[in-house]
Amino acid sequence: MSAVEHLWNGWRSAYVGGSSPAPPGEGSVFTRLLNSGLTDEETYIVHRSRTCFALLNAFPYSTGHLLVVPYREVPDLTDLDVEEAIDLWSTVHEAVRALRASHQPAGLNVGINMGPVAGGSIAEHLHVHVVPRWLGDSNFMTAIANTRTLPEALIESAERVRNAWPSSGGGPKVHV
Repeated sequence: MSAVEHLWNGWRSAYVGGSSPAPPGEGSVFTRLLNSGLTDEETYIVHRSRTCFALLNAFPYSTGHLLVVPYREVPDLTDLDVEEAIDLWSTVHEAVRALRASHQPAGLNVGINMGPVAGGSIAEHLHVHVVPRWLGDSNFMTAIANTRTLPEALIESAERVRNAWPSSGGGPKVHV
């Protein structure tokens, strides 16, 4: 009989156990993070704009998985005012540029799940996923063990993305 091999993925225990990375309180996990008094480094916030912010997903699909979130807790795109909508998409655009500069993915997924039936796990607070992808980045671990393997700690990803954020002086400049 062969020995069973174990892959330690301890950082996922909070997710599996249903714990939130944010302190308890009122509002969504994003609102609680913003109101927690924790630093951007502690919350993995990599960028703040006028009406929204970008942070690393605490339970990422891949290394560098970002969420772009309006400060105001709304469930739907149509609830944003014009300034918020423009700022949200501008920040998504910058997030794509930052991830291309920091992690050189082969591609990216950008998407929104609005409402619980659409897969929105935090349906009360709109957020846009920006997920770097590489050839062969999906493997048997997700299919048979409900586990994702990530080669980089969140704190390292956050620092790389912060340094590459276009408005921070990092990353390539593109004029449109």
